Amino acid sequence: MARYILNRLLVSLVTALVLVTIVFFLVRLLPGDPFLSEKVTPEIRQNMMKYYGFDKPLHIQYIRYISNLLKGDLGYSLRYQNRTVNQVIEDAFPYSADLGIRAVIFASIVGITLGIIAALNRNKPLDYASMFIAIVGISVPSFVIGPLLQYIFSIKLKLLPVAQWKGFAYTIMPTFALSLSSIALLARLMRASMLDVVNQDYIKTAKAKGLSPVQIVWKHQIRNAILPVVTVLGPVTATLLTGTFVVEQIFAISGLGKYYILGTQNLDYSLVLGMTVFYGLFLIAANFIVDIIYGIIDPRIRIAGK
Repeated sequence: MARYILNRLLVSLVTALVLVTIVFFLVRLLPGDPFLSEKVTPEIRQNMMKYYGFDKPLHIQYIRYISNLLKGDLGYSLRYQNRTVNQVIEDAFPYSADLGIRAVIFASIVGITLGIIAALNRNKPLDYASMFIAIVGISVPSFVIGPLLQYIFSIKLKLLPVAQWKGFAYTIMPTFALSLSSIALLARLMRASMLDVVNQDYIKTAKAKGLSPVQIVWKHQIRNAILPVVTVLGPVTATLLTGTFVVEQIFAISGLGKYYILGTQNLDYSLVLGMTVFYGLFLIAANFIVDIIYGIIDPRIRIAGK
């Protein structure tokens, strides 16, 4: 197990280095000049370039950024004076994480449950109803679901607040809008995996031993069918926890999405680079954890990893 974990850790570290390198140079290629303004003289611009280290050769900037990144320093924002990228993320991430955790829990429970119900009732009304929900979740984007929920439940029915993040009532619509696509993904995947497991030999053996249908479903079908679902939970969790920009904008939530969009609009290279790296490293970490969990659930993965 230790060797398997070490192998996955090395793969994650190499992936992280490649990610940071690609993102660093791509951000530097973005058009525009963050210091170009009618109020900024050439002398001031030159001083600003020197202050942020943009006057150095690109490879020197890269080495310096990697060195600071290893210390956990993502640099200073170009637009938010006297604020580091770390501080911006520290202020915004709790909102995105709060929303993301709610969406992950809701999507996991509802999506996996729908998939199980659909598989156990194949080609029956419950199966069709579950898959209809999945199709809607995949087909309708969040920027349509969000305003639709606001119109129905806030404007027409006046049951929920239209936006912001001030209490439990404010979290219901954003959580549903954010988790709908994940519910659809998990439901379809769980259904397909359950149907694939049904015809396996160990299921037939369990039936021959006289196990009850409930025991077969819980101890054999779900346990083996859930492995592919665990695989996708890593990137799904990372995506939801770091926040979805569209949902946060629609519901006026001051999460990572708000600052990322503002950073892009304002050509805040440091903020865009820092938040992209933060998101990427978060995703890599989530996949690493899922790999370890996958190895614990299925020993064959650990053996193959050796």
